[in-house]
Amino acid sequence: MKSDRLLALLLLLQTRGLVPASELAERLGVSVRTIYRDVEALSAAGVPVYAERGRHGGIALLPGYRTDVTGLTADESRALFVLAAHGAHAALGLDQALGSALRKVMAALPAPHRPAAELTSRRILVDPDRWRSGPRAEVDLDVLHQAVFADRRLGLRYRSGGAPAPKAYTVDPYGLVVKAGVWYLVADHDTEPRLFRADRVHRAALLDDPVRRRPGVELADVWEVLRARVERRPADDGAAVVTVTARVHRDRYDRFLRMYGDRLTAPPPPRATAEWTPVELAVAELGELRPLLAMGASLEVLEPPAARAYLAEVAMETAALYS
Repeated sequence: MKSDRLLALLLLLQTRGLVPASELAERLGVSVRTIYRDVEALSAAGVPVYAERGRHGGIALLPGYRTDVTGLTADESRALFVLAAHGAHAALGLDQALGSALRKVMAALPAPHRPAAELTSRRILVDPDRWRSGPRAEVDLDVLHQAVFADRRLGLRYRSGGAPAPKAYTVDPYGLVVKAGVWYLVADHDTEPRLFRADRVHRAALLDDPVRRRPGVELADVWEVLRARVERRPADDGAAVVTVTARVHRDRYDRFLRMYGDRLTAPPPPRATAEWTPVELAVAELGELRPLLAMGASLEVLEPPAARAYLAEVAMETAALYS
């Protein structure tokens, strides 16, 4: 474990330059004291590493020092060839670069590991898109990509979901995230974290002003906050919530969990041997219950009476249409 950590430390210093000891400790999952012991070990092994004290100090390698590390393990070799989200590389214009890089990595692998790596690339496929996602709008990431790497502010004309027309925003980007095949710009707007779907950006312009990110905040930190915000249940927002009690037939219980499990107020009960399983859902309004009719007679809403009346009304309207 220590040899792996020393190698990881060496590679971090080689790619990053001067790095604070606290950041190295966080990345490698050890204490700052352990980092300084590892620095002493590298120095004793002949690696020209040194520490700078002070507020802006850190740990670095002497300028010009490089090391070639090709001793990949079998599992590391295989991991490099399980690449998710090929569409992500295409959207960034990196498809050809990815193929070229993998060919170079394959040539550099130890000979015994090459067959396993090549077989992995043929036997494992990761498709990031959800089922029945349908065609997506073309996304132009060029300006967003430039702003992220040039550390510049962005001017956007952006249409929020349901908005009749796009609005103007000036944002401070942290980075780009692709989730389930959809690209998002993660940025601050008036110092508040926001998500902007790339396919809803009508126009983007790189501004002359440097980006104004909150000190010490990274892309992963902002994404975690925004992801949690999106996944919160209606009750977490203090909105009026309708709690619905229902029962699901055992023949459709698994399908119900796949389609509506995110609306349950508690972890789903285990699949019972009884014919019906009770469940409880939370919705912001009765209109959100309409999709439950897709379960037909395999799901019955029991409470409240207003929910039963609403679903009966929608079902009668549908029956009248096809009578």
